[in-house]
Amino acid sequence: MHIINNYIDGKTVKISSGRTSDVFNPASGKIIAKVGLSSTEDVDFAVAKAKSAFESWSKITPLKRSRIMNRFRDLLEQNTDEMAALISREHGKVHSDALGEVIRGLEVVEFACGAPHLLKGEMSENVGTDIDSHSLRQPLGVVAGITPFNFPAMVPMWMFPIALACGNTFILKPSERDPSIAIYYAKLMTEAGFPDGVFNVVQGDKSAVDGLLKHPDIKAVSFVGSTPIAKYIYEIGSAHGKRVQALGGAKNHMLVMPDADMEAAVNGLMGAAYGSAGERCMAISVVIAVGDDVAEKLKKAITSSLSSLKIGPGTDPNAEMGPLINQQHLERVEKYIHSGVNQGAELVVDGREFKMDKEGYENGFFLGGTFFDNVTSEMKIYKEEIFGPVLSMVRVADFEEAVRLINNHEFGNGTSIFTRDGDSARTFAHNIQAGMVGINIPIPVPMAFHSFGGWKSSLFGINHMHGTDGIRFYTQLKTITTKWPKGIRSGNEFIMPTMD
Repeated sequence: MHIINNYIDGKTVKISSGRTSDVFNPASGKIIAKVGLSSTEDVDFAVAKAKSAFESWSKITPLKRSRIMNRFRDLLEQNTDEMAALISREHGKVHSDALGEVIRGLEVVEFACGAPHLLKGEMSENVGTDIDSHSLRQPLGVVAGITPFNFPAMVPMWMFPIALACGNTFILKPSERDPSIAIYYAKLMTEAGFPDGVFNVVQGDKSAVDGLLKHPDIKAVSFVGSTPIAKYIYEIGSAHGKRVQALGGAKNHMLVMPDADMEAAVNGLMGAAYGSAGERCMAISVVIAVGDDVAEKLKKAITSSLSSLKIGPGTDPNAEMGPLINQQHLERVEKYIHSGVNQGAELVVDGREFKMDKEGYENGFFLGGTFFDNVTSEMKIYKEEIFGPVLSMVRVADFEEAVRLINNHEFGNGTSIFTRDGDSARTFAHNIQAGMVGINIPIPVPMAFHSFGGWKSSLFGINHMHGTDGIRFYTQLKTITTKWPKGIRSGNEFIMPTMD
């Protein structure tokens, strides 16, 4: 069976540990490959190559780095369908969703192509008599990214394009559940002209993670995943002197006001709650209905929409939702459904009743869309991130109660409100304790030139990802103050200056 290895110093490198993990096609439930699990020695080898490459890469002008990044962008655009198919095969999400993931990652690459502008410093003239000050943003060195299974292409591209544009070298540790896409675009980067050792992929599990967190030559670590792991990454990485940005879990709420466009709210809610089988950190998992009239309208509309939700393998062009990532995660989500029933929530639609009848996919990790009503803040399905196609509805009396409910939650990743009233929308946006807010937008994911990140237990560290915060995270500030002796410069120059 095919074994997926590391990609280090511009080539595939066999993993030395001899340990492997199974890679599944979630739609069929079959093992399709094995991925190697790197040892500490494998990590050390990757870091050594990245450190060596940093010496020359960091001295290349931002303009030249941008030109290489532009070639990589072109290759991504030429291969989006093939990349989406690879994501669907190992993750399970439908092709259109996988394609959207690649495009959103591509947008960060496009942002990173602006490195010559993004890295401009500041200058102040005559801070003292004949004294000027200016600032520089310089690269850190070798940096690492540890990424989750749910966005195997997009989340890494939140990290490495900006890190590389800033002059760092990068080591990616992707999820062992869907590791192939990282190797695919590593090869595209070599084709685009990135020097050997600038971008490297280290496959693995906790051993590889700890190897990166504790290695003295790793200067910064970026992470996206669950809150317990994010906290671990932040604490261990910080204890070893590294910069860390660690994005954790979420429990994103959508508040629906009585004056909302109900059709738009339900349409947005269906995609936000059940797209990618709910395996998104920006998924809406709680809808808050203000008043029983709104709740009853939502209940009827959501139940009707779930009855026609098209579930199938990612290769099915008509499928709207695919399977969960693996059997273990499927069982975990089913336990949450069981918990909701036991704690008294009304199970309106039970996704456990769904059975895949398409030939060849009967053993896939499928779960139907699930919907609970009359959920309260004391219930486990409200408190914890389920990361599956399970939507909970909470009924409240008014706007103020809804805001208190959201602000009292442990997580503060993203939230949205559907309303026609500008005052309600503005008050919500300014008072809600979350890092990303949508106004009549169900999934308020910022564009690449803004920054992505939450509040409270959804983020450990001070820098969000991509946008201007990404530039700050992957560079260190240097301020230079100068005074020159008075003199006369002699000699003439007649050659047009160039920027290379």
